[in-house]
Formats: sequence, structure tokens, C-alpha cells
Amino acid sequence: MDIDEDIGDSSPPEAPATKMSRQQILTLIAMASINFSSMICYSILGPFFPNEAKKKGVSQAMIGLIFGIYALCTLVGSLILGKYIVQIGAKFMIVAGLFVSSGCTVLFGFLDQVSDGTVFIVLCFITRCINAIGFSAAVTSSFAVSAKVFPDNIATVLGFMEIFTGLGLILGPPLGGWLYQSFGYEIPFVFTGCLLFATVPLNLWILPSFDAVPSQNSFLRLCTRIKILLICFVVFTLSSGLGFLDATLSIFAIEKLNLSAGSVGLLMIGLSLPYGAASPIFGVISDKYPSIRKWMMVTGGMATAVSFCFLGPLPVFHIRSQLWLTELMLIVVGFSLCMTCIPTFAEMIACAHENGFEESLSTLGLVSGLFSAVWSAGMFFGPTIGGYITQALNFEWSAGVQGALAFLAALLQLIYFTIEDIQKKSQKANRTDMSSSQGEKSPLLPETDRLRVDIS
Repeated sequence: MDIDEDIGDSSPPEAPATKMSRQQILTLIAMASINFSSMICYSILGPFFPNEAKKKGVSQAMIGLIFGIYALCTLVGSLILGKYIVQIGAKFMIVAGLFVSSGCTVLFGFLDQVSDGTVFIVLCFITRCINAIGFSAAVTSSFAVSAKVFPDNIATVLGFMEIFTGLGLILGPPLGGWLYQSFGYEIPFVFTGCLLFATVPLNLWILPSFDAVPSQNSFLRLCTRIKILLICFVVFTLSSGLGFLDATLSIFAIEKLNLSAGSVGLLMIGLSLPYGAASPIFGVISDKYPSIRKWMMVTGGMATAVSFCFLGPLPVFHIRSQLWLTELMLIVVGFSLCMTCIPTFAEMIACAHENGFEESLSTLGLVSGLFSAVWSAGMFFGPTIGGYITQALNFEWSAGVQGALAFLAALLQLIYFTIEDIQKKSQKANRTDMSSSQGEKSPLLPETDRLRVDIS
């Protein structure tokens, strides 16, 4: 394995703590509103949409594809918009993305009025695709803006932002389940779509504008780094697991654990609450001790692999599916995903800077676009392939596949970082030997002193 330029301390020098400026405070408020409202809109589908779609004659595999197409369009949108963030404008991307996404969320709430079967499926795909483009614009730009405004505390800020991501994921499923049971299919989408639309004027008012020069760097050059590719695979496995749970957990809980749609929403809190609570802690640790970021990703990946294998659990363990075990494993998944995810974005930025990418909004757009695209690829793979395996076999085996992916990502990182550390120690020893040999060859007396001795 060629580690070449990736070798070196991936951690930027720690900056002294300073009081936040007005611009930074306003940016935090804007990013928090985006994360919270977007995640509520995204997560309300989990408790009731799969069951509602089945009533419309949609198969489990097609339900997974409806969830997955959102991520696929987000992937394409993130790559394109991340590349041209400077030309489009970071602030405009956020505001326009929120506007489009909120409108599509409201429209999705009226799809129960259309005919069953093909018409329903096609309109679901169209609405989800347009929604995804808006979402990718807002999220890709928000990552870049956060890194631009807080260059020395990226992981800490992202950890803080994940509190609101977690809150959105926590409130979304139970809120969606309760609104669905109380008022029917339309109200959950109308309510959350209006909530997301309220962030449009808020971000227009408080977000600053950013001036930058377009870069000549590309995604292709960024992806030539082995370390970047490994981190991307980690991000892929994380989002794949979350997407898989979105599309399949509710049906498993209703059929195997005999839970109602509202109870499924409460069950999903076991995943999102630990994630949101642990995010700021892991963010601070990641920024304060950047050298342990890589081991956080490895440890979190291993824990994720184990928890997915016991989520069903896998039939090879001969353990019956039980509510307490499922809830416990969801809690472990929440913590482990957080431990793995928080350091990834900061590590990708550090690796880009080490390999000659300038410290600019254009580079941040590339990194955030790649991050969002890989995350979206996992969110497509998880529901689609996970839904197919669940339909062909069962939820237990499908969850085991997700665990295997997480284990593979953690193992590849462990091998890479071990080789990296060995090469660093070898280079350090060689430099020490060279310094020692140069010291032995140097004269005991300076040249002028030797001349004085000869003259005398």
C-alpha cells in the first residue's frame, strides 16, 4: 500500500480559544435552523410511509428505492453544486435549496390522493428527486460555510450542529407518527414543510455573503488520495446503515415486535438521542486531540458492526428478536455512528490541505460536495439493497450485511493507519540516524580554532 503524501500529522495546529464574533454566532444560528428543520422533514417518513405505501400496492423493494432515489439525486446534486459553489454563491444555494425542499415536502403530503400503483410510485419518485436537489444545495453549502467561518474548530462546530440534527431525527419520527395517527397522511408533511419554509427568510436575513475565487482543483484530484478514499468508504457505510434503518426498521418493528406507528417513532429515538447527545462531546475531543481522530473512526466502526449484527439479531446467534435488545442495539449504533462520523469531515479537509489544496471556500466546497455525495451514495445503497435483501431473506440478515460493511471499513482503516504509523516511526528513526552521523563527521574544533593552533 502506497501511503506517500498522506504521511504526516493530519491534525492542524490547535488555535487559541477566542470569543465568537457576531458573524460566527449568526452563522451558528443559521446552520442550526437548517439542520433541525431539514432532519425533521427527512425523518417523519420512517414510522408510517412504508406501511402506507404497502397499502398502495408498493413492494418492499420499491419502497426502498423510493427512499434511495432521494439519496441518489442528492449525490449528483452535491457533486455538481459543490464544484460550482463559488460561481453560484454559498448563501443563494442555501436559501434556494431550502425553498425548493420545503415546497416538495408539502406536495408529498398530497400523494395519498392519487391512484394506487404506478401513478403513486412515479409521483413519489419525481417529488423526492426535486426535493433531494434542494436538500443537496442547502446541506453542501452549509458544510462549506461552517468550515469557512470556523476554520480552527471544524469538528467542534459540526458536533454542535449534530445536536440539532439529532433533535430533528428525535422529534421527526414520533411527531410524524402522532400527526399521522391523529390527522392522517397529509398533515405531517404540510406541518414540517411549512417549518422548513420558515427558515428561508431567517437565513436570508442573518447569513453573510461570501466572496471567493474559483479553484482549478477537481474531485478527481481529491480522490487520488488513499486516505480520502478510505474516509469516503467510512462515510458510505455510516449513511448506508442509517438509510437501511429508515426503510426497513418500521416494518420489522410492526410485524415482529407488534408495535404501532407511534411506538415505532419512539423506538427510533433510541438511535437519534445518543447520536445528538454525544456529538458535541466527540466534536470537542476531535478538535482538542486531533491525533486520535483516526482511532475514533476505527473504534466507532467496530462498535457499529457488532451492534448491527445483534440488531435483528443474526439468525446464526439463535437469539429471538426482542424489543429490549433492538432498543439497546439502536442506542449503541447511535453512539458508535457519532464517534465515527464527527472526525471524518475535519480529516478530509486536513488531508486536502496537506496535499496542496488551497485554504479557500472553493476547496471547502469540493470537500463538502464529496462528503455529501458519498453520504448520499450510502443513503441510496442502504434502503435499496437493504430493502431487496429484506424482501428476499429477512431484516435480520440484511442488518448483518450492514454490520459487515462497517467492519470492512474499520478493518481497512486499521491496516492503513498502522502502516502509516510504522512508516512515520521509520522516517523519524532515519532522520535521527542521519543527524547522529552528521554530528560524528563534524570537526571537534571550528576551522578558526584549528588555524590558531597551526599558527601557534
